[in-house]
Amino acid sequence: MKTSWRSASLVASAAAVLALTTACGQESGTSASVGSQNVGATAAAGGYGSVGAGGTASASPGNGYGADGQAQVPAAGKLAVTQNAKLGKVLTDGAGKTLYRFDDDTAEPPKSSCDGDCAKAWPPVPADDATAGAGIDKALLGEVTRSDGSKQLTIGGWPAYRYAKDTKAGDITGQGVGEKWFALAPDGKKATLASLPGLSVRNDPKFGKIVVDKNGRTVYRFIKDVAWPDPISNCTGSCLEKWPAVAPVKADDTKGIEKKGLMGFTRPDGVKQMTVDCWPAYTFSGDKAPGDTNGQGVGGTWYVMSPDGKPVGAPKK
Repeated sequence: MKTSWRSASLVASAAAVLALTTACGQESGTSASVGSQNVGATAAAGGYGSVGAGGTASASPGNGYGADGQAQVPAAGKLAVTQNAKLGKVLTDGAGKTLYRFDDDTAEPPKSSCDGDCAKAWPPVPADDATAGAGIDKALLGEVTRSDGSKQLTIGGWPAYRYAKDTKAGDITGQGVGEKWFALAPDGKKATLASLPGLSVRNDPKFGKIVVDKNGRTVYRFIKDVAWPDPISNCTGSCLEKWPAVAPVKADDTKGIEKKGLMGFTRPDGVKQMTVDCWPAYTFSGDKAPGDTNGQGVGGTWYVMSPDGKPVGAPKK
């Protein structure tokens, strides 16, 4: 098989900040004092919540690879493109198993950094017998010689792996493991949903209409924040590492979101943050894939955000 890959291009982008032009409305029953960043007694060590189950980083044992034990390594067969509800287009092998890439590898030149116990948890996909199915550019298929002399399939230069804990076709339990393993898109990039507006609405089967960011990740509200007369975030320091601030987006780069109080503001720490109905918006580091809602109810203070800025499922006061 002839080795080939595409050079990755870096695209620089910056979010535009929407100026504060209207007074922020006050929502009854929710207030906080500046400096409070308590995220609840139910949070895991560190105080800000644990990573959820289902193939996320919490499934990883101490070796950081996510599984133990030797797995069989069948041939790749005819590769296919599978539509996943959370990740969009995902590359799968001839048996429908999800293929992954590893951030510690390189694509230019192709090099695998997964050996030993890592390769038991993440069996390398053999290059032999791999063919491109519909929707896959066969020119992107290549191979790399591993440290043991075997030939591993590459996609766009990236070495391809399966995950030992994926037991059936369509499983994506390896997504986000160790924050270094990600499902492969047909072009060798990390699988993501089709381009979304800066903020939009997802109809979640459990919580109804909730806000998501441009990557399809769930947006949350911290009920100890303040909206009136000006937005104030009480999530700072290590809290902000667990709950990253949503960067400001233009009003015309949103869909289905309440326009009142839809603006950006600059926090005292210099971070620029988006608000919905003047309430600061966050994502959760414990959500590893679009559609995850692992931050819901953490500490009794974090809740998914509705399109009008309200905290879905928060106790009424």
